[in-house]
Amino acid sequence: MWQRRHRCGKRGRCPKPVMLDSFPTIQDFIPAPLVNSEPVFLDLAEFEVLRLIELEDLSQEEAGKRMGVSRGTVWRLLKSGRKKLVKALVEGRPIKIVHWSLENSEEKS
Repeated sequence: MWQRRHRCGKRGRCPKPVMLDSFPTIQDFIPAPLVNSEPVFLDLAEFEVLRLIELEDLSQEEAGKRMGVSRGTVWRLLKSGRKKLVKALVEGRPIKIVHWSLENSEEKS
């Protein structure tokens, strides 16, 4: 299944959609004790890259082929996903895995 991503700023082209194997069954992780209630939002593309590289031990090139994106995109997603996970662990924040297209469709209805 494909997941469309959105750019963070106002300039530039929209990111290429990525191919996902599946959606995660668990979408929220809450630390105990909860130190900071402001969540860290992990995008599905970042989650998929972390799963492929860290759990399945694929190389960045192999993960890129499975997701239908370049190795550079995989590297960028991996870097941002790791940074968010470490921030959540160090600061005691909850982690929310979000699907941006679902979030946008819920806001419209």
